[in-house]
Amino acid sequence: MAVRDVVGIACSAGGLAPLRSLVGGLPEDLPASVLVVRHLARDSKLLLPVILTRDAVLPVDFAAHGEPVRAGQVRIAPPDRHLTVHDGSIRLSGTPKINRVRPSADALFRSLARWYGPRVVAVVLSGMLDDGAAGAAAVAARGGAVVVQDPADADFASMPREAFAAARGARVVPTAELAVTVLDLLGRPVTETGEPSRDLVWETDLTDAANPGPSGVPGRAAAVSCPSCHGAMNRIETSGDVHYRCHVGHVYSPSSLVADQEQAGESALWQAVALLEEQAVVHHEMALRAARAERRAEERAHVQAALDARRAAAAVKALIPGPISGLPSEAAFEAGFEPTSEASSETARADPPGPRTDGAQAEPE
Repeated sequence: MAVRDVVGIACSAGGLAPLRSLVGGLPEDLPASVLVVRHLARDSKLLLPVILTRDAVLPVDFAAHGEPVRAGQVRIAPPDRHLTVHDGSIRLSGTPKINRVRPSADALFRSLARWYGPRVVAVVLSGMLDDGAAGAAAVAARGGAVVVQDPADADFASMPREAFAAARGARVVPTAELAVTVLDLLGRPVTETGEPSRDLVWETDLTDAANPGPSGVPGRAAAVSCPSCHGAMNRIETSGDVHYRCHVGHVYSPSSLVADQEQAGESALWQAVALLEEQAVVHHEMALRAARAERRAEERAHVQAALDARRAAAAVKALIPGPISGLPSEAAFEAGFEPTSEASSETARADPPGPRTDGAQAEPE
């Protein structure tokens, strides 16, 4: 009889401490494979395995394309690569971003749901927005277990909160109890739930560069365009959770889609401001030339046009929201934002690990 023997973990901003606590609490004879996705910038320093090794007794390393999914080890998605599984082996791909990030939690969880079904334990830790929610819903729909860090216990509550809302039967667990909870779920007999849905097969194949999906996009047409490529998008519903996908392969949850739309809208408004202010400059120059030629009517017309352009620029500028202090930038979000005080000791932590005399430290990414 099949048992639960695969663990997928996802985290982003504020997720390093609970990740260290969870991985550090797993025994060396763990009867399961552990796969980890943490949002990392493309140029992140490759230090996460070193940092997790300080707390873990299991072997920890970045995943390698094509290696088998083995029990008793922890494999991490490298920066700028989706980590998925395919028929018992690990796949790494540079296919389009999902929820504005690569690697993506949804990509990992969907592939685990497809290939391992009820044998999966999906864990969602601290992070912004909602990457992992749709994937957690897919895991739950296939009979797997979903565990989320208690949002009240998380530095950034959005990812675990959204995963809990999306995944049927998800458990909310404090950081200190994450490892115990996962261990309790592993090894339990499970009943196979049949073949995965056509949509799940299609989406996982599209994320896997070696297995391009069939033509056409599942779901139904949505009246929105892809922020990344401006192509048409379809609305896809998985066990009550909604996400959007274009024919190229970009995937957006509702929150990540709105975030990109807001960014594009602000950029468009600033472009309009720049254009209007440039028009005012040109009209001013034309007014001066008309004045020198004593063409008074033309001068007045250009002066008025310059004033109108400046007023319009001011009106558009008033529509642009000001900065919100305390929020990390998009680059910080992709890098797995950690408080500045934790990042400041990067150099010291880049050295080989030595005896630990303090509490949990943040990863210098």
